[in-house]
Amino acid sequence: MGASQIGTEKMQLSVENIGGIDSTTVEFTPGVTALAGRNATNRTSLLQAIMAAFGSDRVSLKGDATEGAVEMTIGDETYNRTLERHNGTIITGGDPYLDDTELADLFAFLLESNEARQAVARSEDLRELIMRPVDTDAIQAEIKQLEAEQRKIETELSDLDALADQLVELEDRRTSLTQQISEKQDALEAKEEELAEADADVEDSRADKRELEAALDELHDARASLDDTRYELDTQRESLQALQKERSELQTELEELPGTPVGDIEEIETEIGRLRDRLRSIDTTVNELQTIIQFNEEMLDGTSREIVDSLRGESDTEAEALTDQLVADTESVVCWTCGSEVPKSEIEETLDRLQQFRSERFEERNSLRNEISQLQEEKNTLEEHQRERDRLERRLEQIDTELERRETRIEELQSERDELESEIERLEDNVEDLQEEDYSDILDLHKEANQLEFELGRIQSQRESVESEIDDIEARVEQRDELKQRQETVQENLADLRTRIQQIEKQAIEQFNDHMETVLDLLEYANLERIWIERTEHEVTKGRRTVSERTFDLHVIRSTESGTAYEDTVDHLSESEREVTGLVFALAGYLVHEVHESVPIMLLDSLEAIDSDRIAALIEYVADYAEFLVVALLPEDAAAVDQEYQRVTEI
Repeated sequence: MGASQIGTEKMQLSVENIGGIDSTTVEFTPGVTALAGRNATNRTSLLQAIMAAFGSDRVSLKGDATEGAVEMTIGDETYNRTLERHNGTIITGGDPYLDDTELADLFAFLLESNEARQAVARSEDLRELIMRPVDTDAIQAEIKQLEAEQRKIETELSDLDALADQLVELEDRRTSLTQQISEKQDALEAKEEELAEADADVEDSRADKRELEAALDELHDARASLDDTRYELDTQRESLQALQKERSELQTELEELPGTPVGDIEEIETEIGRLRDRLRSIDTTVNELQTIIQFNEEMLDGTSREIVDSLRGESDTEAEALTDQLVADTESVVCWTCGSEVPKSEIEETLDRLQQFRSERFEERNSLRNEISQLQEEKNTLEEHQRERDRLERRLEQIDTELERRETRIEELQSERDELESEIERLEDNVEDLQEEDYSDILDLHKEANQLEFELGRIQSQRESVESEIDDIEARVEQRDELKQRQETVQENLADLRTRIQQIEKQAIEQFNDHMETVLDLLEYANLERIWIERTEHEVTKGRRTVSERTFDLHVIRSTESGTAYEDTVDHLSESEREVTGLVFALAGYLVHEVHESVPIMLLDSLEAIDSDRIAALIEYVADYAEFLVVALLPEDAAAVDQEYQRVTEI
């Protein structure tokens, strides 16, 4: 179901054992819903439950529970999600709203742990985040396909160039053969005239003459068969040599091809699977860490009766006393895990270590993604080599089969030639026996005429073969213009695809900068003049290769009280300014990628860095896009927003 299909239908959410929630049911009306309350009142847990119902894995199971569930109903449609703790890992199931939540996790579920907000706060390269929703893999696959087609066309054109040179030689050969045929025909006609004159002068027995003529005809046929056999034998030997040459070239090409054992590909696939499992494990760890960090931060600031009761199981009076101790402005605090009194500084130090550990996990997650990408590229290269190796081996098998067939045929022809030569020798002896002294000249003339006929037939056959080859080459050469046209098209498409990703990047940056400017103008920060992204390109070393890599760098323009503007870095911003910058970036991503078209809800949390009036203006702006906008607000911030918005104060 898309956002446009929801209309005015309400959303009901039933939650069991998510975050800090034991059990609750909340109904949301389309528009803005303010979750109003102090810290540690399960507002973030409710937002996580909504994320779970939409399909996100960035949700935590209640600490003392082994399983949890969320059911969400929108109109007549019901979606559900289950969570189960198994060997320290949370396993999810069910039928959520979204099949793929990457876009929503990045730019719609804007909790404090949101990756887009955190990336800005940590001054990370923003390119991967901005481009992640763009299917650049499909573009790269199309580029590889076109590059392969380009190589094939270049090979075919090169072959056609060679054929064009061969065509000139063949035409010269045809001319020469035509001249030889003409000369042989003239010689044969002269010989036949001479033979007719000799026959007229000789008087002999008709019977003897018929027998002699029959013997001569038989000899003529035998010599014609021998000539055909010799010609086919020469042809087979030429074909055999061509195949042997092709086999040698293919064998050399195969030996020069890098080895691609199947085991290497399987090892890479296994390693990719292991890294992806590790990536999922880190995501789970980060989500659980975020819940722990946020819970402890809220407990340091203050807590609700429900949280104290669930943690301590104390009476109302004891819980109130414990709450007073937790929020008192003292140097010590009651530990909510063991009940003993410890210095606040120790809890804060623990929080610092947890936050540092979380940052390390973020860095490890980015490193894993890069490693997976490199392994996938290596796997693709190995698979391409393997496909080429398979093609060469198949062709070698075909050539070996053809070589064996032709060698067998050559042996048969050699045997047939030997038999014909023996038969001709016998027939010549027979003719000699029939010949009388007066017939010796006539016999010589017959032999000469027969030889001329043999030679004429052979030359005519050669010319027919040359003409057939010329026709084939001319037909192929006619394809040259079509191939050249296709080559130009492929080159244009390649140029377009190779620049398309850069065009997408450029367009995305322009849109991000426009939307960030709009949101920043809306918030009206006096000392933050402008936040913008710049696309830079530099050389990096990956393994043995040096490649060009692009990064998206975030710039901040600040101004002094006197109105002087200067550029600053995110590292120099205050914590609240970083929070605002991260939120502005994430909201820009929501608008650039038009997340509202596929995700009908936006979640906002941890807005304490923004004052009440700005929060109200921001909510009013975003409400025009999201079908449901659920915002966690402190009571004083909730009081500043439109009173017509739905409010949830009990979870």
